[in-house]
Amino acid sequence: MDLSSELIHSLLPIFMTTVLGASMITVGIIEGVAEATAAITKVFSGALSDYLGKRKWVMVSGYALAALTKPVFPLANSISWVFMARFADRIGKGIRGAPRDALVADITPPELRGAAYGLRQALDSVGALLGPLAAVLLMLWLMNDIRLVMWLAVIPAMVTVIVLVVFLREPPRHTDLKNSTVLSLAQLQRLPLHYWLVVLLGGVFTLARFSEAFLILRAQDIGISMAYVPVIMIVMNFTYAGIAYPAGKLADRMSRRKLLMIGLLVLITADVCLAIAPNKWWVFAGAALWGLHMAFTQGLFSKLVADTAPMELRGTAFGFFNLISGVALLLASVIAGVVWNYFGATATFFSGAGFAIVTLAGLISYRLKS
Repeated sequence: MDLSSELIHSLLPIFMTTVLGASMITVGIIEGVAEATAAITKVFSGALSDYLGKRKWVMVSGYALAALTKPVFPLANSISWVFMARFADRIGKGIRGAPRDALVADITPPELRGAAYGLRQALDSVGALLGPLAAVLLMLWLMNDIRLVMWLAVIPAMVTVIVLVVFLREPPRHTDLKNSTVLSLAQLQRLPLHYWLVVLLGGVFTLARFSEAFLILRAQDIGISMAYVPVIMIVMNFTYAGIAYPAGKLADRMSRRKLLMIGLLVLITADVCLAIAPNKWWVFAGAALWGLHMAFTQGLFSKLVADTAPMELRGTAFGFFNLISGVALLLASVIAGVVWNYFGATATFFSGAGFAIVTLAGLISYRLKS
């Protein structure tokens, strides 16, 4: 599914701005609303998987919805079509996200959760690496026929659903772990303070970064031709895929706070590279560092959620964590779009670095006070 999604998403910002004439603000709003939609949906799908005591079919329905939206992108003749398809696609992502993450925790020994989430992130990134690579090769082969390339992305999405239905096996769960209601206040009160602190930290951290769509737009802005623009996502996901599993293993052995600080320092460096980039090599370096910061932080946050939430409420816990992170990503993406529209690409990435510096200062200050 990542191969299919990233094949389309690596071309979508260019499709919106070049073919459909969208502004940078429009791109920021669409990307932010799409990710926030996924985050909000995760709350309900995660809670539903807790209530049912089953996760597979909730997850599969999310993958199926995402697959059904893929043909809409090449058919789109206006921004409203793209918006609706992106909206539905992210609902599908939201439906599958929390049950999938909870299922990983259900079947993994606690002492290996960092490695497990790192492995999941690495395999996600392999698909996200192959998607832009396929986009580049297909754009060259099909002479920049962007609609036909997006049509070909439908195939792996449909294969995904078939594989899940036929081969995925869910371990049995005890019926006494099922919840009597979906999303009740009593259930939320059972989530401990340490969990809510992880949620808060995840939200603040997400404000420091915005949608990867702006990496693609920066590549185009620096003068990389349309056929080669998806290389930016290849570079990012190559780093992400290669480092996510080792970083996940580190999360099982060393201070989580130190890993988060490393991730923030890498993000600041990436933003500065992208802000001052005089040529494409600086953009590629910034993209690689962006992937490195994702490798150090995304699996770690999943581990922190799994470690701090009760087993029977893991779906709900992942849902609320992703809700807060999604709202933060919406704000970050809209802000990035506005800053780019009025002040340019350099200001956009410097503002991202500024948010990351504030977050890093907060982590350091918390340590000093405690």
